[in-house]
Amino acid sequence: MTAPASSQTKDGARRGAEEAAPPDDRLRPLSAGERESKDLIYQRLLKVMDLSLIGELQDKDARHQIRQICERLMSEQQLPLSLASRQRIVRRIEDEVLGLGPLEPLLADKTVSDILVNGAARVYVERHGRLELTDVSFNNDAHLMNIIDRIVSAVGRRVDESSPMVDARLKDGSRVNAIIPPLAIDGPSLSIRRFAADMLTINDLVNLGSLTRPLADILSAIVRARLNVLVSGGTGAGKTTLLNILSGFIPPTERIVTIEDSAELQLRQPHVVRLETRPPNIEGRGAVTQRDLVRNSLRMRPDRIVIGEVRGGEALDMLQAMNTGHDGSLTTIHANSPRDALGRIENMVAMTGITFPARALRAQITSAIDIIVQIERHEDGRRRVVSLQETNGMEGEIITISEIFTFRRRGLDEQGNVLGGLRPTGIVPGFLKRLRERGIDLSYEVFREAGDKAAGRKTS
Repeated sequence: MTAPASSQTKDGARRGAEEAAPPDDRLRPLSAGERESKDLIYQRLLKVMDLSLIGELQDKDARHQIRQICERLMSEQQLPLSLASRQRIVRRIEDEVLGLGPLEPLLADKTVSDILVNGAARVYVERHGRLELTDVSFNNDAHLMNIIDRIVSAVGRRVDESSPMVDARLKDGSRVNAIIPPLAIDGPSLSIRRFAADMLTINDLVNLGSLTRPLADILSAIVRARLNVLVSGGTGAGKTTLLNILSGFIPPTERIVTIEDSAELQLRQPHVVRLETRPPNIEGRGAVTQRDLVRNSLRMRPDRIVIGEVRGGEALDMLQAMNTGHDGSLTTIHANSPRDALGRIENMVAMTGITFPARALRAQITSAIDIIVQIERHEDGRRRVVSLQETNGMEGEIITISEIFTFRRRGLDEQGNVLGGLRPTGIVPGFLKRLRERGIDLSYEVFREAGDKAAGRKTS
C-alpha cells in the first residue's frame, strides 16, 4: 500500500495519465538568471514590506499584496525577464514568504510521496516507491532552519540546540520529522511523509494489487465484528494507510477515540475524538505521553480505541483495555513479522518497569490481540499485505498463531516487479464463529486453497 503519508496513492493507479499530462509550470526549476533576479527582488521586498502584518491577512490577500510589490520592484529594476519568468519568480517569492520556500513545488507535485532534505544542498523525493535526487536546494543551512522553524512553530513545537529533534505535521496532515546540529553532523535534516489528498479505500488497494478481494471482505468483516487488530510492518510499509482504511469499517453509530504522537488519521465517522501527545516544554515539563492518553481515553466512554502506533509503555494499557470490554481496537506496530510483533509487545510492557511472569503476560497478549496483519514494502516500491494471522492461544509458554493468508513470491520480472500473489493457506480461522454470531456470514470457500477448490469440484 502506498500513500503519501506512508504508502500508495490513487495517483499511482493513474500514473500513466499523469505522465502523459503537460508539466506544471510551478514544478519547473528556475534558471540561473531567474534565481539571481528572485534573490534580488526578495531582498528588496524584505526592506519595503512589513512582513509582520502579513500574518493578519487572508492568504489570498497576502499573496495579492506581495505580487503587486514584486511587480513594481521588477519594473523599477528594469529586469530583462519575460512575462512567464516574472510570474515564476513572483510565485517563488510568495512561497518563500507564506509557504515552505523551495519545498512548495514538491508539495504541489502529487506524484511525490516523500520529501527528504539532507542538508541545504541535497533534496530527494520518492515517486512510485523509488528515490530520486532533485534539483531543489536551499540557499544555506540558515535558510533551511528558517523553513523548519516555520513548520514546527505552526503546531506549537520548537527545535533548537537544547531540543534538536522534533516531530510535527503540515496543514494537510503530512508527517514531518526534523533533526538539526549538533545531532545532524552535515546540517539540518528534514523528512516529510506526504498525506494523501484523496483518501484510499479498500477498493483502491485491491485495484493496486496490495491485497485481494476475498481478503478485503475478510478485513471488513473482522472490524465490524469488533475483533482487535494489530497492523505490523516496517518503516514506510503503509501501516497508517491500512489503519485508516480499516477504521473506515467502524459503524458511524460508535464513539471512536484516536491516540497518536502526530495526528495523521482521518476518520470519516461523525463521532470521533482525536488526541495527540505533547512534548515537554523548554523546562522539560508538561509532557503528555501516549500512555497518559490511553489511560485517559478509558474514562471517555469509547466504543473503539484507535492507537496510531504503540512504541512504549502504552502497550500494557492497550492490552488491558482490549481485555476489559474495549474490543474492536486497532493499532500498528513496527515489526518484520507477526511473531516479532508479539515479541515487541512483550518488550514494550517490560519498559513500564512492571514485572510479569512470561506465561501470564503472553496469555494476556493472546487474549487481547485477535488478528495480526503483516505489510511489507517490496523492492519494486509496492506495498503489499503479505500475511493475515490469527492468535489461537497458548501451548506451554508459547503463543500459537495460525496463518490464514500468505503472499507466495515467485521472483522478479524483467522490469524488477515482484511476482507472486496472496493466497489462502487452507486453514479455517476460529474467528469465523464470532463473525457469524455478529450476523456476518463468510463462506468457507474464501479460506480454501486453489487445489482444495479444484479437488472439491472434481469430487462433486
